[in-house]
Order: sequence, then structure tokens, then C-alpha cells
Amino acid sequence: MNFETLGDKVKNARLFKGAIKKPFLAPRGVYVANNMLLVSDTGQNRVFIWKTIPTTEYQEPDVILGQLEVEDSGRNSGGLVAANTLQYPSGVWTDGEKLIVADAWNHRVLIWNQIPTENAQPADIVIGQPNFDCNQPNVKGIGNDPSSQSLNWPYGIFSDGKSLWIADTGNRRVLFYDKIPTQNYTAADGVIGKPSFDTRDYENKDPIWPYSVKINAQGNLAIADTQFYRILLWKDKNDAFSKQADVIIGQENFENCGQNQFRLAPESNTLNWTYDVCFYKDGILVNDTGNSRIVGFLGLPKENNEAANFVIGRPDFTTSSEYKENMSGTQRAIYWPFSITTEKDTLYIADTGNHRVVICDLKI
Repeated sequence: MNFETLGDKVKNARLFKGAIKKPFLAPRGVYVANNMLLVSDTGQNRVFIWKTIPTTEYQEPDVILGQLEVEDSGRNSGGLVAANTLQYPSGVWTDGEKLIVADAWNHRVLIWNQIPTENAQPADIVIGQPNFDCNQPNVKGIGNDPSSQSLNWPYGIFSDGKSLWIADTGNRRVLFYDKIPTQNYTAADGVIGKPSFDTRDYENKDPIWPYSVKINAQGNLAIADTQFYRILLWKDKNDAFSKQADVIIGQENFENCGQNQFRLAPESNTLNWTYDVCFYKDGILVNDTGNSRIVGFLGLPKENNEAANFVIGRPDFTTSSEYKENMSGTQRAIYWPFSITTEKDTLYIADTGNHRVVICDLKI
């Protein structure tokens, strides 16, 4: 990679590609806590755990979830869904004790009460399905109404260690659990984006395709609303259950939904297939996947359609994924990153299109 393409807001950049025997394939989830690295190796239906941050380009994981061996990669381990299988895992979260994984294509979220210590260790709790042997959307299959207990393509998760939020993407909503569930098939306590748990219709003021949900220490809530190319931001997370977002990043209003606002090239205030967002210091980082970049705000925007203050991954705001460094192979610059996270001043980018994680220190 040409690390200069990341720009002047980062330093000490390096690459991590996973296990040397079988490296990452389209990793969509990355999370760091207590110097522990979690990566959803989505294309190979597994989640890797490193107990300490790797320092080399390749390093064998300490634990593999969803597969028994590092060479294995089949959906649900090549068999039927079970407590120890995964199918297209995406969002991951841990506080160093519990582990939560969004098992998207099994339409469920899995919880381990303690960090797993063995490969293919079964989960302790399943959310979205009545048991570990079921994996249909909304339990009964495609076309059935959702409920307070069901899920359909849950891609994103977030927890503050007490409560749990799930981006129930296929049902176009975010579910809230006042406490991290301790029983299978727990019903959610609240829903964002719908007037009730069984509602399927949606309006432009609601999250249309929520892929990621994040909350900071001040209680600000951000939802990456992928299909409408925007980030929805609430000043108070509690308001999200009863009112529309306070601020929109990427669009002028709730009715507009243009890819890069229907412009030929991105700009400092536009987004294209944004899949993740991450609070950082007093501001926010937006993973602008379709433009293969991360745009940053030094403070939280106060008005709709505000311009970002800086960009990571592209030389300027008007350069898109059609970048000269990506034209003869994409590996010289980040390409379609799906997930970002920070620990202290280090940024971790799931550089999905290049099958790797980019690690760098922020200079902001």
C-alpha cells in the first residue's frame, strides 16, 4: 500500500491481513477493546480474536469462532446452523469480558458471556431466534412481519456494557435492549425507526437501511443509514424512540436521498453507501464506503449537510473510488472500507475491498 494516500491526518500506518494460512476475505467488522482485536472475516464466515494487537502483517489468531480450523470457511461450517456456526458475520463488540456478534445471514445476534477460549466455541445466548437451530428471517421466513423478538439481516451492534442496540437492517429499524440479554429470544424494550415492533412500512424521516449504530459517552446517537447515503444524528439517544434525528450528515433534508447528492463526484458534504460511523474525541468519523474514504468532523455537526473538516484515504474531497491509485489493482489505497473503530488515538479500518485491516495513529 502507498500509505501517503491516507493523508496528513494519520501516521505510523501499517497493514494486517490475518492468518498466514488463510488470510482475510472481505472483513466487514473490526473492534478493539483492552488491547484485544476482533475481526469479522465475513467472506469466510468466521470471527477472529487476538488477545493482543498484532504487530506483524500476518499473525495466527488466538481463537476462531464459526470454524474449527483456520483453513475452514464454509457457511455454518458447511452444515446446519448451530450454536457454534456463523454465516456472514458482521458487527462485533466486546468489553473484554462479554462478546457479541451480529450473525447477519443467520438473522440472529450471538452472545458469549465470557470471551471464548476455544475454536468454534458455542455461544451462550441467541437473540432473534427461539433457539440455536433456527435461522429464518423474522423466525417464520421472508415476508412475515417482524416482532420484538425477531431479526432480519442484523449487521450492526453496539453496547455500553449495560444496554444493547442492534441495527436490524432488513427490518429497517434499530432495536434497543435495556440490559444485555441473558436468555434466548429476549424481546427488545424499544424500537427506533418504527411506531411499533410489527411495523414494516417506513418513511423518509426514519432509518431506511440502518447498518451501524454508535453512541458516545455524552449520549449522542449516530445511525449509518446506508440506503439513503446519510448519517442520522441525535443529540440525546433517548429522543430517538419518539422523534426524528436532530441532524443529517450527507443530505440537506429527510426527503433527499441522492448518491453524492446526485453529483458526478463526491464533495466535502456528500456520502455514498456509508456503512459505519465512529465518534472520536469531540467529533465524528464517517466511513464513506462507496467513495472509499473516511470523512471527519472536528465537532459534531449542528446543521444538516455540513461539510467535513478532513478526509482520510483520498487526496481531496472530490476524489472518489475511481482513484488513480486504485485503477491498476486496488491495493495501493483503501477500497470500499466497511467498518472503523478507534482505541485511544489509533484508528482501525476494515479495508474490505482489499481484504485487510489498516491500522494507523490519528493526528487530530
